[in-house]
Amino acid sequence: MALDHTRRFAAQGWQVIVGDSVPCRISTWSRAAHASVALPSARYGIREYARALNRVVDAHQIDLVLPTCEEVFYLARARPALPRQVRILVDDFDMLATLHSKWRFLEAAQDCGVIVPESALVNSIDEAHEWAKDRPVAIKPEFSRFGVHVRLYPDGIPQDARPFELDTKWVVQSYCRGKELCSYSVVDQGRVLAHVTYRPSYRINASSSYVFEVCNAPGIEAFVESFARKIRYTGQLSFDWIESDQGSYQVLECNPRAISGVHLFAMHDALPAALMGEADACIKPSLIEMRMIAAVMLAAGVWQPLRQRPLGEWWRDFQGARDVIAIKGDRMPLLGGLLDLVSYARIAVQQRCTMRQASTRDTEWDGEALDTP
Repeated sequence: MALDHTRRFAAQGWQVIVGDSVPCRISTWSRAAHASVALPSARYGIREYARALNRVVDAHQIDLVLPTCEEVFYLARARPALPRQVRILVDDFDMLATLHSKWRFLEAAQDCGVIVPESALVNSIDEAHEWAKDRPVAIKPEFSRFGVHVRLYPDGIPQDARPFELDTKWVVQSYCRGKELCSYSVVDQGRVLAHVTYRPSYRINASSSYVFEVCNAPGIEAFVESFARKIRYTGQLSFDWIESDQGSYQVLECNPRAISGVHLFAMHDALPAALMGEADACIKPSLIEMRMIAAVMLAAGVWQPLRQRPLGEWWRDFQGARDVIAIKGDRMPLLGGLLDLVSYARIAVQQRCTMRQASTRDTEWDGEALDTP
């Protein structure tokens, strides 16, 4: 969640809990102060997580609990154990599970005005090969995030393709050629209250983006309105897209949570009102300016120009984009970002995983059964 918007909640008198990028931590915002609070792992102790969250809500008189990543699933599961008077921006757990499934979502997205790629649910690379024949395809686990384990075969699946590394269901999907786009929306009872479509201009190994640029795509906005109305959704709703050279849109998958598009709303945009369900009309970014995560742009981003684009183009984009972490006159967010990286590195070493996996280890959900608090 963009830092300036969380401050606006406090300025307007709302008390809010915002999920943090570091596992097991949330931030509370009020008119008086901001505090960071440690919580038990939602994934490994949902009952303890719900009890701790109740204590924070009571202590800070919270009005809104706002998830920023996959803790959305645990919040939905824990919702009956949390105070009814608090607005928790999540939909029903079963609805979120349907949207998170890269297979069931495609079924739900039919007849909403865009192309849904032909797909199949498979158990092995052999089944995927049998379905695909020689067609170009993309293959991914039914439940995943940030492009982890995704396989792209633009020339068809080779005969020596390695077996799947995860013992789970996989989705094999017709490969879509074109421009990659993303969309982020805030929805309340089927009504779209905020929306942005953007281009992920720079990405980490075809995964998470760290430079974002607003673009106009009326067809995508129309789909979001139709789909949200069809399922009567409440919460944050995000999609990955391909725009063909002919201008048609293909929806690839859904993330029923926040994504980087939230950074594109300006300080004076009424995004907090949309998140509270109080906006009178659909809010859109008022400023068409490129945004970036500067620390990543200076690290991983430096190597990308050497492989994919002129260094001068990278420098122009770096100069022209606004950082979403650092704020003029306040260096603490940048320090917090560095502490995040240290935390990810520590978890990665302890649990023998990548830093990207460490960043979601305590909040991710892959379709397994969950306890009820």
